[in-house]
Amino acid sequence: MDIQSSIFDHYDKINAPLAERMRPKDLDEFFGQEHLLSEKGILRKLIESGNIPSMVFWGPPGVGKTTLAMIIAKKMDANFLNFSAVMSGIGEIKEVMKEAQERKRFGKKTILFIDEIHRFNKAQQDAFLPYVERGDIILIGATTENPSFELNSALLSRLKVFVLNPLTSEDIVKILKRALNDEERGLGRYKIKIDEDLLFKIANYSNGDARIALNTLELSFLKTRVVEDGTYEITLKEVEEAVQRKFLLYDKKGEEHYNLISALHKSIRNSDVDAALYWLARMIESGEDPLYIARRLIRIASEDVGLADPEALTITVSAFQAVQFVGLPEAALNLAQAAVFLALCPKSNALYTAYEKAREDALNTIAEPVPLHLRNAPTSLMKDLGYGKGYKYAHDYKEKIADMECLPENLKGVKYYFPTDQGKERMFAERLEEIKKIKKKKV
Repeated sequence: MDIQSSIFDHYDKINAPLAERMRPKDLDEFFGQEHLLSEKGILRKLIESGNIPSMVFWGPPGVGKTTLAMIIAKKMDANFLNFSAVMSGIGEIKEVMKEAQERKRFGKKTILFIDEIHRFNKAQQDAFLPYVERGDIILIGATTENPSFELNSALLSRLKVFVLNPLTSEDIVKILKRALNDEERGLGRYKIKIDEDLLFKIANYSNGDARIALNTLELSFLKTRVVEDGTYEITLKEVEEAVQRKFLLYDKKGEEHYNLISALHKSIRNSDVDAALYWLARMIESGEDPLYIARRLIRIASEDVGLADPEALTITVSAFQAVQFVGLPEAALNLAQAAVFLALCPKSNALYTAYEKAREDALNTIAEPVPLHLRNAPTSLMKDLGYGKGYKYAHDYKEKIADMECLPENLKGVKYYFPTDQGKERMFAERLEEIKKIKKKKV
């Protein structure tokens, strides 16, 4: 009998896709959203207390909005009604809300979950208001759109908004590993071998969507044939066939990871636009976490450009936010824009060297107390002790500069920042000279 057909036969008996089978049953199985579900998270506290208000989950697809609603219903022993604004009409939902009103009379709570609630127009949303206000239902809406724009103000004012973040690559890998090890609901009954690097490729491809990641893993497995010892070895070939795209060989946590980011950084530092674009493309197409790349570009903006073009920091932070908002593949262009901008910028490491020198002194010299004239004196005792005595308020002077030493005594006169003549830093160098001249006149 063909091995491949036997796998499919077994799956016919299971019926549900892997992503559905692995849906978390409780908070202990739920990955991500630590800001809401950690021990001190507000949503966890509400769930554990059983005091659940009507709410809306705002976040990208595949982060657990429906699952959280089901976990809440299970915890409250409530009747769970799952509707989609795409598939269901408001008339149909009105009928079940009336039924919920009847169940309430017998002490049974009803959670009405509306997926893509933003698909209802503002007038249709009004239909929920009386039932929410009376507590006949606990409404939990899910949306990928900003509730401030998509929900009418009357309904929104009665809902608690919880923002769900995209799952990180690490979160996704944990979910994939749980599916690989779970013998009851997952793939744990099979001897499956897959490199962690491939799990990260699947995670990055899924762009924070656990459903896509699990579907990709399942399809990769179904394309895999068993080897002689009964092991199913999922290779790059099966993953590429599952997602229908090519991945470059890349060890996300190994030497190549550091080699490529080093090549990107040094190409930008050397103002080589073409090399910067090439190494950036290598990293993105290899499955690197785009947020990791964005964080390094932000570092480059201050380390290698600095005040030669202060806009570099704004551009790179915007690129980081763009990656969070739209994800790959669209955000590849945002990263490319930032990388090219950095490569074309005038370069200065004056800010970097200045901080490193100041850091060295902060670590290695005696930590002298803050001079008294720089201290605040919020109490009369502190004022009597000399706090703030001799302080010169810069705005009292025509040039807005006072002749006042701000370093501790043991570092008096030390200079850290030496601006270059590159780009806009030339203006800062001129300003620094002007400040020195003004202070010298006051001596």
